Amino acid sequence: MTAPPSPASEPALLEVRDLRVHFPITRGAVFRRTVGQVHAVDGLSLKLATAETVGLVGESGSGKTTLGRAIVGLLPPTSGTILFRGLPLSAKRAAPDRAGRTQLQMVFQDPTASLDPRWRVGASIAEPLRVNHVGTRAERRARVSELLEVVGLSPGHARRYPHELSGGQRQRVGLARALALNPAVIVADEAVSALDVSIRAQVINLLQQLQNERKLSYLFIAHDLAVVRHLSDRVAVMYLGQIVEQAAAADLYSDARHPYTVSLLSAVPVPDPTVEAGRQRIVLPGDPPNPASPPPGCRFHTRCWLRKKLGNPERCAAEEPAHQHVSAGHTAACHYAHQVPENVRLSTVVPTAEPASGPTSEPAS
Repeated sequence: MTAPPSPASEPALLEVRDLRVHFPITRGAVFRRTVGQVHAVDGLSLKLATAETVGLVGESGSGKTTLGRAIVGLLPPTSGTILFRGLPLSAKRAAPDRAGRTQLQMVFQDPTASLDPRWRVGASIAEPLRVNHVGTRAERRARVSELLEVVGLSPGHARRYPHELSGGQRQRVGLARALALNPAVIVADEAVSALDVSIRAQVINLLQQLQNERKLSYLFIAHDLAVVRHLSDRVAVMYLGQIVEQAAAADLYSDARHPYTVSLLSAVPVPDPTVEAGRQRIVLPGDPPNPASPPPGCRFHTRCWLRKKLGNPERCAAEEPAHQHVSAGHTAACHYAHQVPENVRLSTVVPTAEPASGPTSEPAS
C-alpha cells in the first residue's frame, strides 16, 4: 500500500515510515522451525506533530497496540524506520539512542497489570529516574511527590501499594510514571477504557490539561470513538496492520470515505432516539482475516459492503489500493473513496457530542 501523505502542516516530531512488525509462527517441540509470519503491522506510515493528538482506532487485532509498543521500543520492528525529531531510533538500546527513547513513554490499558504489586507507588514512579541515573535519592523522592500532585494525587500516595488504590488512581500513577522523564510523546493504549464513566472524564480532562501545560503529543489508541473524537486533532483508522483512512477528526466523523470507517461510525450509539432512528447501521459479515495470511488486493474486500454495489469486485480482490486524496489532509485507501454513496455517508454521521466532564482530580482518600 502506498503510504499516505502527511496531513500535518508542522514538521513531524515523531514519524513512522513503512513500519513492519511480524511475529514468527513456529512448529516443533525440539527443532523449532518458522512456518509463517503474523503480519501485525504491515507497511504503516504515520506522523505526529508537537502538541498534537492522533487518535488510532480499529477492531481488536488490527495492530494498534503492537504499533504503540514498537514506537516506544518495547517491540523490535521487522523493518521500517521510526524517527524522533528527524533522527532514527534504533531497535537496539545503545547509549546514544537512549536519550531519544526517554522522550517516548507509554500509558498501558490495565493499570493493575502495569504496576508491580510488590512495589509501593513511589518506587514505581521513581524507577525511570533511577534507571536513567536522574538525581539523588532525595531529589527523586521530591520528584515523585511533585508528579503525584501533577496528576491529582497527594504525596502520601507514594507509600501505598497498587491494591490500595482505585482504578482511576492507579491509572493516574501510571501517567505520573510516564511523565517522570519529561517526555515529548506519550502513547496512551486504551488508557481510559477500563475506567468508570465519571473517572474516565477526570482522566481525559487531566490528559488535556497536561497537554496544554507541557505541549505533549499523544498517540491515543482507543475503541471508544466518542472519546477519540473529543481528544484528537487527527484520527487514523487501522485495519489488519495498515492505516486505511486518516483525516482531521471533524472531517473523518462528518465525511468518512473508506467503507470500513463508515461501518465503524454507523455502530456508534447516539443518545437521541430521533436521530438514531434515521441513521443506517452497517453490519460487517464475519471476522477480520487471519493476519498470518492477509487477503490479496484490498485487505478489507472480504467484508466490504461497497465493492458489490459499485460493480467491479474483481479489482478489489486483485489490486491493492493506494491512498486517495479526498480533501486537505484527508486520505482513504479505497479504489472507490470518491464514490461512497452520499446517502450512506450522511446516514452514518455521528452528531457532535462531548463526553460528560468531571472534576480534574479524585478525592485523596
